[in-house]
Amino acid sequence: MHNDDGIKGAGGGSGGRPEDRASAPHMVIEGRYELLEPIGSGGMGEVWKAHDRRLRRFVAVKGLLDRRAMTPDTQKDAMHRARREAEALAKIEHQNVVTVHDQIETADQVWIVMKLLEGRSLADLLRRDGVLGVPRAAEIGLQMAQGLRAVHEASVLHRDVKPGNVLVRDGGQVVLVDFGIATFEGADRVTRHGGIIGTPPYLAPELFPPVYSGPTSASDLWALGVTLYEMVEGRLPFGGNEMAGVQENIRLSPDPVLRYAGLLGPVIRRLLATDPGRRPDAAAAEEMLREVLADPGAPAPARPVSPLGPPTARHTPPAPPPVPTAAAPAPAQASAPGAATSSHGVPYGGASSEGVPSAGVPSEPPAAASRRGRGSSRGWKLAVAAACVVLLAGGGWLVAQGGSGGEQDDASAAQGAGSAEGDAEQAWEQWRDANKTLTIGAKEDQPGLSLHNKDTGVWSGFDIDIAYALAEKLGYDKEQVDFYKVTTANRASKLKNGEVDLVVASYSMTPERVEKDGITFVGPYYMAGRSFLVRKNSAKYDLDEAADVQKYQVEVCTARDSTYVDHLQRQGYAIGKWQPDTYEECVDRLLDEDSKVYAVASDDVLLAGYAQRDPAHLKLLTSGYGTEPYGVAMEQGDPLLKSMVCSGLQEVLAGKEWSEMYMKNLAPLTGRKTAPRKPKPMTCPGE
Repeated sequence: MHNDDGIKGAGGGSGGRPEDRASAPHMVIEGRYELLEPIGSGGMGEVWKAHDRRLRRFVAVKGLLDRRAMTPDTQKDAMHRARREAEALAKIEHQNVVTVHDQIETADQVWIVMKLLEGRSLADLLRRDGVLGVPRAAEIGLQMAQGLRAVHEASVLHRDVKPGNVLVRDGGQVVLVDFGIATFEGADRVTRHGGIIGTPPYLAPELFPPVYSGPTSASDLWALGVTLYEMVEGRLPFGGNEMAGVQENIRLSPDPVLRYAGLLGPVIRRLLATDPGRRPDAAAAEEMLREVLADPGAPAPARPVSPLGPPTARHTPPAPPPVPTAAAPAPAQASAPGAATSSHGVPYGGASSEGVPSAGVPSEPPAAASRRGRGSSRGWKLAVAAACVVLLAGGGWLVAQGGSGGEQDDASAAQGAGSAEGDAEQAWEQWRDANKTLTIGAKEDQPGLSLHNKDTGVWSGFDIDIAYALAEKLGYDKEQVDFYKVTTANRASKLKNGEVDLVVASYSMTPERVEKDGITFVGPYYMAGRSFLVRKNSAKYDLDEAADVQKYQVEVCTARDSTYVDHLQRQGYAIGKWQPDTYEECVDRLLDEDSKVYAVASDDVLLAGYAQRDPAHLKLLTSGYGTEPYGVAMEQGDPLLKSMVCSGLQEVLAGKEWSEMYMKNLAPLTGRKTAPRKPKPMTCPGE
């Protein structure tokens, strides 16, 4: 039996057997991969932390065969099966599936070389916190379903989906790991030591004798259902650690009680259908989980989940301010031109400005300034003045419909303005009381823009300085600012899940994102150009300009959900089927001589940082057509915060600090002797 001891790692084990440590110190596979230390072991093989001597990086190297469980007669067949399995896994390129770099076969072993990631297992999180809130569980489940869809499309079955084999990285990325007992469609039935492969509490009914019909993709979806249940209910749906006990519990109580699942209840029930033919496939499960996350009525997490984000209590909305007259309808969006209207160290075994809002034009009640004695008095006055205008505009239809005009209306308006100013101040104080810390999402791997030193915990870069300056205008000291890692792929969900208040992460402002992701922008605070990063000395292609990238149809990598995905496809560039979560992962692929990636598409200032970091191997092409306007993003539905951010950012741009931040952080990358022209000033309510 496979023991679910909650261990992290691709091998499902706890750090290797003592004899492994003694018998294979610093063994080198094919003269390239030096095995440094065992980081996981299990019935189906072993996992090592290794050093790739050629590319000078650390990787995870896993042996797929359990030589202890084989006889000479079965060795040949096992080698053949492991070889086919490694080949199948190597074809999977997806951000939610462990990346396979290489496959190596030695005399008695088949090795797969994988990317070495840091994070903690979902099992660790559940052991510490007991349960996760519905939105967080749905987010993790969605990424698991996405990974399983990619696995199944490659005709591979995982066969051991469980919290111990789900890695949750600091930025929220979820990665399926431990394919040590995976198999492919058409493979022979495999058992281990006379037992069924897998972890009993997560095994589907069809995998128990005497009705055993063999694993299918539906079996992996059952395990996803068990994992979702465990996340929100804090326990397994079918108790027992041994096969017989779990099987009996499924037979006696096929519909486990759901107390806290909320909107996830119907999804879990469908996944836990005892008939595999009635279970949704991975694509259908993915769609259902997206619907759960999109539902505005989804309950908030029941308790803080600190490794995945700040305490949820921080985001409790303040009580609404008193309204002097009757409740007014929500004001319409201001019609300014161009405005948008609509690791814990667990190794396992990454538009052009046309038509883009050029100004954050909030039409909602603004945020007045912050705590007395902090921030800028000008920002406070701007916000309060804006509040007066917007609150009056929101109630103007009442005056027009019911007032008699003349001095009485003027007096009412003046009285309302004074009341509005007081309301705005009170509302902002309430907001700050509920948000003692301002949590700002930022990327941690962008030289010049935003970098996180994991040893010191210090964040630095242009985006970071912008965020600190903005926070000061809002009345927060540096000690009250909490930076939280986000990626291109997950920053919208971090806002919607309430894990961050703002995102300052080279976030290009587009109307499509406002409509699709349910977020809103204020900005821009910087205008970046578009460009490509390529290999400096490519043996196959001579890439000197963007036209060469298109001409030779070399594979281009960009971050998932970036504006470049659609742009590249429209312009006829060749991009891979699966894109990673971060640009740093794209750069890793570019530097890998065995990779098909020959160019990375992103913003010129972002790519300039990578080029400067490795000038011997990388070069930045001349910027192409179009720009990317960076904005401060936040969730829709908090007009108070948006208006405060608008006036605060406007004040940052009006002073000298913007140019100073540029020269300090970006001039070393761009080579400019003076700061460029600042972005076009924004218009905030009341101006």
